Amino acid sequence: QVQRVESGGGLVQAGGLLRPSCAASGRTFSGYSVGWFRQAPGKEREFVAAISRSGGSTLYADSVKGRFTISRDNAKNTVYLQMNNLKLEDTAVFYCAARPSYTYGIRSNEYDYWGQGTQVTVSS
Repeated sequence: QVQRVESGGGLVQAGGLLRPSCAASGRTFSGYSVGWFRQAPGKEREFVAAISRSGGSTLYADSVKGRFTISRDNAKNTVYLQMNNLKLEDTAVFYCAARPSYTYGIRSNEYDYWGQGTQVTVSS
């Protein structure tokens, strides 16, 4: 089983940046593709970005494309989500999730392991 812990959220003004990270322990991290999801108050959890287990392939939701970058360092068992030019509508709890597959998914039910989430709040 893979344990995942997110960190790096926080409060930032619109236009600012944050870099949440997702640290993993347990089984070989490089055997898992990873996705980031977010859930705003009163809304369903939505896909943000995903990265294949090698890091060679990534996918982004249209709402964050060009502003967010997902990356991973398998030697450090960590996945990062660089978030630039943050907008008010990015305010949410961000979760990372893992699945034991080379390819990633965009639906939350395609992932087996989840972190506890980290709050990102963007203010005006």
